[in-house]
Amino acid sequence: MALDYMASKAKNLHREGESFIPTHCSYCGMQCGMNIRVDDKSGKVVGIEPRYEWPVNQGRLCPKGVTAYQQVEHPDRILRPLIKKNGKFVESSWKEAYDLIERKFKEIQAKYGKDALSVYGGVSMTNEKCYLVGKYARVGLQTKHLDYNGRYCMSSAAGGFNLSLGMDRGSTFPWPDLMHSDCFFLAGSNTAECHPTSITWFWRGRDKGAKLIVADPRETPTARIADVHLDLRPGTDSALANGIMHLLIKEGYVDYEYVEQRVNGFEELKQVAEQFTPEYTSKITGVAPEKIIKAAHIYGQAQKSVVMFCRGVEQQRKGVDNVRTYTNLALVRGQIGKFASGVATLTGQGNGQGGREHGQKSDLLPGYRKLTDPEAVKYVSKVWGIDPSEMPGPGVSAYEMLDSIHHGTVRAMHVVCSNPAVSSPNLPNVWSALEKLEFLVVSDFFLSETAEFADVVLPATTWAEDEGTTTNTEGRVIKINKIREPLGESKPDWQIFSEIADRMGRGQHFQYEKSEDIFNELRLASKGGKADYYGITYEKIEKNEGVFWPCPDLEHPGTPYVYQDSFPTPDGKANLLAVEWQEPGEVQSKEFPEILTTGRVVFHYLSGNQTRRIDFLMEQCPEPYAEMHPEMASRYNVQDGDIVELETRRSKMKVKARITKAIRNDTVFIPYHWGKELAANQLTNDCLDPISRMPEFKVCAVRLRKSQGV
Repeated sequence: MALDYMASKAKNLHREGESFIPTHCSYCGMQCGMNIRVDDKSGKVVGIEPRYEWPVNQGRLCPKGVTAYQQVEHPDRILRPLIKKNGKFVESSWKEAYDLIERKFKEIQAKYGKDALSVYGGVSMTNEKCYLVGKYARVGLQTKHLDYNGRYCMSSAAGGFNLSLGMDRGSTFPWPDLMHSDCFFLAGSNTAECHPTSITWFWRGRDKGAKLIVADPRETPTARIADVHLDLRPGTDSALANGIMHLLIKEGYVDYEYVEQRVNGFEELKQVAEQFTPEYTSKITGVAPEKIIKAAHIYGQAQKSVVMFCRGVEQQRKGVDNVRTYTNLALVRGQIGKFASGVATLTGQGNGQGGREHGQKSDLLPGYRKLTDPEAVKYVSKVWGIDPSEMPGPGVSAYEMLDSIHHGTVRAMHVVCSNPAVSSPNLPNVWSALEKLEFLVVSDFFLSETAEFADVVLPATTWAEDEGTTTNTEGRVIKINKIREPLGESKPDWQIFSEIADRMGRGQHFQYEKSEDIFNELRLASKGGKADYYGITYEKIEKNEGVFWPCPDLEHPGTPYVYQDSFPTPDGKANLLAVEWQEPGEVQSKEFPEILTTGRVVFHYLSGNQTRRIDFLMEQCPEPYAEMHPEMASRYNVQDGDIVELETRRSKMKVKARITKAIRNDTVFIPYHWGKELAANQLTNDCLDPISRMPEFKVCAVRLRKSQGV
């Protein structure tokens, strides 16, 4: 469909008495373009329409995107600050809430030191807010204890890309390129449900003859359309990638000229891959040798190919190794830095890319600078107007920060736009930690499961009530436009940070009047870093349908394709990784004989704090379930719809069984979008990747039995 036709179609959607305001979806990393419909008389948000001219989604929205506007005027919105008194929340004024926060924060720091405070951020916020989370923690509260929920989402991809390619940008190419690719290798990604508007690009490529390979323990809607479905045992990705590599080398599919000129470590990789014959790989992964061979031939013969992965690959104890082994495939084929080719991770959260680039991570500063680099500390300190000696050192990762509550290291926490009481692994440990905190502040627009633990809840705005930028899964920086004034007494997070910082005596460092002031400071703070936004402005974004970073100066057009000439490593070459096979952190046993894995469904987002409030989405998927193969069901005398109890070494829960042949017979799948007794993460393993500190959500040992009731 031609863009001019689609643009004209969008104009016909206007209704009398309504305004159309262009913006982007609040959910996943696709950040699909949409128009918000606003009633001119009341100023209320009344609907949504896709933007046909936007290059990423071109008029398509998923079920979540279509209903995203319903968050804004939702009756569950928190409209005034809440203070817990005698175990119950009572509405208060902002002054009363700030008075309490100031007193408690200062008392705790006076008694235990600056680092007794902590900040737990999120990446469903704009770049401006994510940037300010880091500054708020390090300058406003003067604590090193800072991390964010992207640790559970993108950290293994970041770790793998930094080590292999020298830089972490989620995609090496713009998304519309996909329709021109010859082969898609998707690993650990149910794209059709988790990034639904992406699947159209694959269909367009398929129409031109492209092949699709999917590696997933489940026959997902994505896997059902694949030319080859590699139904691997959860936790065996690195072995599968090594098995494909073995055949690429053996069958002569290596681009030796590219490897010689642009890659290090090939000989070491070749030695490790030699043992991963189809038969040996099959023994580890459970994938039939003929499938492995077919996939290797399809991928090896493609002139333009992409390797893409998602949380199924990354949320493991070996997540970084998995990312690097799949990236190895693209490198030996010489595909990175070229049109319609390369490697990408599909970003789960709305600003999963930008939210990890500008200092919200425990060991990073804006522009993807290392907090351990004295020159980086000196530069950012100058931008922030502090002495380098004032900059706190690195803290610990998100789960470790929560766990440190048990040891008395962290005494108070401010949770922003995140719900760790649902999204963390080994939830019983996290719940007891949150209860143990001396003081908990939560900023959100709905009362999440985490907010229920809080002493103070601050009403934040939705994405429609403020402006700013996000960075989508391509690395394209886009603009979120303000649709309406904040509902009730809610405030944008950046204003809340600034006002609390002022109460802590640090207000001189937070003098902002609008989001654009923060973005301009972010631009300067990122200048010269790997994630350089200095050349990006609001005007430039709107004029050019977004701008790809790095963009070092105002005349620079942005960088849709990274690594075309060299890699940002000391010698300009990428690094292959030779990975020896390792078992997951927890394996099947006589006591826990099956494998549990978790994931998303198309109708819900992350912890479900937003989507579980939308009637249509809940009607489509009202509760979690245990998906299992008929052979497994038979072993336990379970029928479809029966209640089953699942138990791991950490906890147990009851859900309904959903029996399907579209899953391995040794694996149980549960979607994780619910809280409390329905939270799948009660069961998951808190074993961490040694580099990314990503928990192993995707693999643990489980036992089950038929239950008589909930």
